[in-house]
Amino acid sequence: MLKRIKVNLEAIEAMLYFWQAASEKENVAESFFYDVADMKGMKLVYDEDFNAESVRKVLSAIKNRELLSDATKAEKRFWNNNMWMMEDIEYTQMMAAPIKVLNLDPMVDIINEKLPNAEKEELEVIFAPLHLEEYYIKGSSLIINFFRIKPSDFDDNTFIGEAKLEDYILDKLMEMCR
Repeated sequence: MLKRIKVNLEAIEAMLYFWQAASEKENVAESFFYDVADMKGMKLVYDEDFNAESVRKVLSAIKNRELLSDATKAEKRFWNNNMWMMEDIEYTQMMAAPIKVLNLDPMVDIINEKLPNAEKEELEVIFAPLHLEEYYIKGSSLIINFFRIKPSDFDDNTFIGEAKLEDYILDKLMEMCR
């Protein structure tokens, strides 16, 4: 029976600082890049094309206003997505606002009602600045690519793809509990 769903915004909070600082040409310590690369939301998605060194290399290139050379497709996408965040900090803040107040507690009862034999007691929803995929499922963690969040132009809704953020998360958590 599911007892708890945690939300992890550690990587997003760190990157909000980075995007603001880098856009204002402030100095960001190299150790910061290692700290970001070591965050759970990042480490869970590493593979042969994207790893801790990829994160450090891309963020360092952005900070130093350098082009990215000898990069994998995933690294190039990560670079491009981060540059996009710095172009419009106001839009970036609009993307972050709904996840900062996200309350997933009501989903515990919904999941337990629909899947009474769910074996996982705790799930974690992690938002991270990723590269290629919309989301990853690793064990009891759902890692959502922050760059795929789309605030509505017309109302207070937020989407990933065509689905409302909460519906999207519930669907993926249900998938994890099956």
